Amino acid sequence: MCIFCEIAKKSVPSQAVFENDTIFAFRDINPQAPVHILVIPKTHIASVDAITAENSKVVAEIFEAIPKIAANAGLANGYRVISNCGADACQSVKHLHFHILGGKQLSETMA
Repeated sequence: MCIFCEIAKKSVPSQAVFENDTIFAFRDINPQAPVHILVIPKTHIASVDAITAENSKVVAEIFEAIPKIAANAGLANGYRVISNCGADACQSVKHLHFHILGGKQLSETMA
């Protein structure tokens, strides 16, 4: 069972902030910034490594939605978008997802 697939199907509760036919966005339960939103495709894609010509349209749609989601969250001064891929990057859920982080001045370091 993939927890993000279950969240997208609303079998598991979440604090939704955006939804359309193909993507779902919700607040992270362990926020790393004042605003921490996860954006996922509703269809299961394991990670960035699993993006193909056949499924990349949903990734484009996610990146078209991210500015709207960020604006609705009040991130007028900027935000960071991150996707972890694989064990060394600490990808904890094997479902493609993008973190939107903001609401304060973020650190310049990523390591």
